[in-house]
Amino acid sequence: MRLWLRDSERRPDPLPAKTDDRKAVLTGLVLWIVGLGVLALVFGDRLISDDRLWWLWTDIIGIVLGALGLIYLAIKRR
Repeated sequence: MRLWLRDSERRPDPLPAKTDDRKAVLTGLVLWIVGLGVLALVFGDRLISDDRLWWLWTDIIGIVLGALGLIYLAIKRR
């Protein structure tokens, strides 16, 4: 078995599979929103008293990045 083939021996590369990336981004966005809701409603007071507001900011940044991803995919799809 050889590790390298000449260009004349290679088969052509397959075409990339068409996928709907919006589903993956939207799923992640929904999970960030649920995470923010759970943290804010269930652990909100404790996060403030323990000075762990960065947990909430992590969720907020995840939501913003997910929204930017959806905007990017909408522009790319045109």
